Amino acid sequence: MIDQSRQVTPVLGFAGFSGSGKTTLLEAVIPHLNSSGLRVGLLKHSHHDIEPDKPTKDSYRLRYAGSDQLLLATSRRHMLFFEYRGNEERDPQLRECLAQLDHSRLDIVLVEGFRNETLPKIEIHRPSYGKPTLFPHDTHIIAIAYDQKPDALDEFNLPSLDLNQPSDIAGFIKYWLANAPESEKYLAYELKL
Repeated sequence: MIDQSRQVTPVLGFAGFSGSGKTTLLEAVIPHLNSSGLRVGLLKHSHHDIEPDKPTKDSYRLRYAGSDQLLLATSRRHMLFFEYRGNEERDPQLRECLAQLDHSRLDIVLVEGFRNETLPKIEIHRPSYGKPTLFPHDTHIIAIAYDQKPDALDEFNLPSLDLNQPSDIAGFIKYWLANAPESEKYLAYELKL
């Protein structure tokens, strides 16, 4: 059940194996959504350790001085850092990450990665990459974007999207936003938020 006391935003994932082109596709789709007036949030899961700061910057120095959370605020953007020290290192949790976003400023949250999580997803698939499709084993995949039609697709009733047509994929997302049942759009919040 969705907690109506908290404002939430529809969530749509982009799932595929590493190297399938999820980031490149999102980079091309987001401007089309923005030009339609949609405010897009993005949550990207990474398996790599990242350091978005430089050792000479005050924010870096303060984080490494021992702050567990640091919000760097400027007139153009805010950046929120969470530090997990020692034994606290852990894989991020989708619902926890979603709760950190300011939903009052968003119309949709696109999620890259978290492919095993329960949320509606568009699968990104390139048969030439040699990886299997996800949709036969994931009932939360609502469409598949590909550059060459996968063999198993004929057995499933899924919308097909051309990976090289980001405006069409943006159109599908806008259609989904307007027509999907609320239980699907808010599936990522289903258990708790």
